[in-house]
Amino acid sequence: MKLQHISTKILFTLGLGLMSSIALAQSMRVTLTGSQEVPPVMTSASGVGSIMVAPDGSVSGTITTTGVEGTMAHIHEGAMGQNGPVIVPFTKTSDNVWSAPAGAKLTDTQLQSLKSGNLYLNVHSAANKPGEIRAQLKP
Repeated sequence: MKLQHISTKILFTLGLGLMSSIALAQSMRVTLTGSQEVPPVMTSASGVGSIMVAPDGSVSGTITTTGVEGTMAHIHEGAMGQNGPVIVPFTKTSDNVWSAPAGAKLTDTQLQSLKSGNLYLNVHSAANKPGEIRAQLKP
């Protein structure tokens, strides 16, 4: 009986640890527009995304676009109103859908940038090579 009680406590503790890891994951929904690009882009294109960043920095999620023939999509490091370097290149997984590749992971410094609101998503096009639509990631 005592062993069963200890096993129950261990399972309960492990369950709490798993739940707290899930609770710490950053789940963000974004809307990408041309007005958020730097400089702003006059476009009817738009996009929506759902991005998840786990406590260890693992990134997953997708962006779905409308009205743009995207050529690339990325997470960049940069504050609102500023451009910055690519840190997670996305992969085109179907028409108008871009996904974070398996194994994508932010560094500790990039996780801090996320917490400070200094990461953004954007989708590039042939007409707007630096980016046509953008959204700041806000945890």
